[in-house]
Amino acid sequence: MLSSSDFSDFFYTASDGLRLHARVYGKAIADPTPIICLAGLTRNARDFHDLALYLSHRARPRRKVIAFDYRGRGQSSYDHNWQNYNIATETDDILTGLSALEVDRAAFIGTSRGGLVIHLLAAMRPSLLQAAVLNDIGPVIEGDGLAHIRAYLENAPKPRDLDHAVTIQRAVHGQAFSALREADWLRFVSAIYREDEGRPVTDFDPALLKTMSDMDFSEPLPDLWPQFDGLLQIPLLVIRGENSKLLSAETLEEMLRRHPAARAIVVPGQGHAPLLETGDLPRQIARFLNHAALKA
Repeated sequence: MLSSSDFSDFFYTASDGLRLHARVYGKAIADPTPIICLAGLTRNARDFHDLALYLSHRARPRRKVIAFDYRGRGQSSYDHNWQNYNIATETDDILTGLSALEVDRAAFIGTSRGGLVIHLLAAMRPSLLQAAVLNDIGPVIEGDGLAHIRAYLENAPKPRDLDHAVTIQRAVHGQAFSALREADWLRFVSAIYREDEGRPVTDFDPALLKTMSDMDFSEPLPDLWPQFDGLLQIPLLVIRGENSKLLSAETLEEMLRRHPAARAIVVPGQGHAPLLETGDLPRQIARFLNHAALKA
């Protein structure tokens, strides 16, 4: 159950005037290098709620956590120009938000698209990154996995209620996420949907899907190995779902070859992308970030 005392809402203005949102956990914590959480393509700050509570309330030392909503997601305003739903613009939005929050160095956790934003930040502002956690994402994105995501999003049924939403999500993702329990599925759908007139609706601008409509997944997607080089000098943790279709085992192996000091966790019974609040992941993430802070 969410509580308004768990976090505070922070609103700021993008460079083009759009109103954007972030959640700040542990606002009173004196933390010179907070943890920044960046969600996936259609996801929002709620994805990180339980992990943020652990890092800001239960872990030792406690850390300030800031989870961003990209434009068109969560509590951030929708953009009338859907072409602005791109990683370059979203990276600029994050930099603007960090400036407004007076953050000039942080540890970053990025799930899927959030990890791509981290790649861009590493190329543009490497001094900003104290450490990085990439959740089921790397410099190479498998086209089959992205095609699967597009097909699901374009044909997703509209649920009648949260129980129906769980049924829908299990039908699509159940095989890849065999490790999830009932409580995990309920948290999962609570992050995806918001309530509108008593019914759950996906919490993103439907125009976002236009950005994927013309993508040709039969051709290799551009890779980000040059941007990944910007991560070679900082502590890096890569998390991969055992059943992931987006981050291949081969790409993970190459990431570790190029960054020998990086750590990797393969999460059994989960696909793209692992739920970071499940199992021992919160403790492992906290331990990694604490170790990175000591080395800084």
